[in-house]
Amino acid sequence: GVLLVGPPGTGKTLLARACAGEAGVPFYSISGSDFVEMYVGVGASRVRDLFEKAKKTAPCIVFIDEREQTLNQLLVEMDGFAANEGVIVIAATNRADILDKALLRPGRFDRQVYVGLPDIKGREEILRVHTRNKPLAPDVVLKTIAKSTAGFTGADLENLVNEAALLAAKRGRKAITEQDIEEASIKVIAGPEKRSRVVTEKDKRITAYHEAGHAIVSYFCKTADPVHEISIIPRGMAAGYTLNLPEDDRSHLTKAKMAEQIVMLLGGRVAEKLVLDDISTGASNDLERATDTARSMVTRYGFSERLGPVVYGSDPHETFLGRDFSSGRGYSEQVAAEIDSEIRDMLDEAYETARSILSEHMQQLHTVAGALMEREKLTGAEFQTLMQGGTLPPADASPAREKPAPAGEPKAQPVPNVPAPAREEAGTATAQAEAAGHAPDTGAARQPEAGESAQPGTPQ
Repeated sequence: GVLLVGPPGTGKTLLARACAGEAGVPFYSISGSDFVEMYVGVGASRVRDLFEKAKKTAPCIVFIDEREQTLNQLLVEMDGFAANEGVIVIAATNRADILDKALLRPGRFDRQVYVGLPDIKGREEILRVHTRNKPLAPDVVLKTIAKSTAGFTGADLENLVNEAALLAAKRGRKAITEQDIEEASIKVIAGPEKRSRVVTEKDKRITAYHEAGHAIVSYFCKTADPVHEISIIPRGMAAGYTLNLPEDDRSHLTKAKMAEQIVMLLGGRVAEKLVLDDISTGASNDLERATDTARSMVTRYGFSERLGPVVYGSDPHETFLGRDFSSGRGYSEQVAAEIDSEIRDMLDEAYETARSILSEHMQQLHTVAGALMEREKLTGAEFQTLMQGGTLPPADASPAREKPAPAGEPKAQPVPNVPAPAREEAGTATAQAEAAGHAPDTGAARQPEAGESAQPGTPQ
């Protein structure tokens, strides 16, 4: 047996189907949910019938999708009293850690193959597959798209291309342009724009300063990813977002980067306090994520000098299946109090750092917030121009804000000369792509709350 393990959307099922096509042998598929029935014995009967059919046509491949429960009959069929030669079992699961050890031993599932997130070369090849039958404009470079989508799964990339095709069709274009791809990638990360939502001037001002705070703090953080886009147009549950995309794939997070992530997350709240002399609920998700990051630094990664290189407790994100409710948290009340104190100290220090940055660059905060209130959206290049003391052309002159062609009036389509965003990059995605102040984890996908930023990719 071969067990394919990995996050959702990475292509485990597609890989099994490809194996069947290349092997040129009979292929049988069954879902893990078929093993669980209201009537006793039905699931076991289905397993017996499947393996009997497989034995008659051996050599063959049996594929079990989303394998998350262990059925005794499966243990017997895979390596029981009778031999099953010539039958290869391939199974896919997101949670190998909750499977019975008897199922994972040699003789049953001998090998575990990890199917992870694709790297830049893998993303380019996946995009090549999904754009095979779609017309692309000359300004679309798949390698550039692959670079800016770190943290995307194969399913995310397919969704991105389909969304870009829909956007091009809505605008009466005959080919997908770089602008369509750009907007589709943000839609996949943060959700669709809701321009119809009525936003008061007061709320608009709060959101503009909140997002400007995130962006400016990230600009002055050494380890921060470049700002890709800032918007105060509602998307999903968010009133606005600041999107930072990483420039490359990375497998490690340093203590300094995680500390500066907390500083960036608190930038929105600090900006509200400094300029508006009040605070809003828009920072609720920022505070939640900042607290989670600080807690992980203390309890999982050993980044606290006071508490040392010790792991306290288990992973708090484990699912219901596999959780042992009988076990305690593994540390005393005194240590719990020290953990809470250390987390509070980290957040206080980050808050003061953000306050210092914004106080020192107050004029730039007003400039960026004013531009957001006028334009509602700034690209990474426009943000860089403002931070370097430049001025922007009138909002109506920006090609990125062209309106869709009315139905029945497709317009002549010169390919827009949209400049690539400065310091283009890729996501916990996820998330994993990663947003300055707000991010949906690569990968996975709860919509951001009001005022939060979008940030693909989850720290591993």
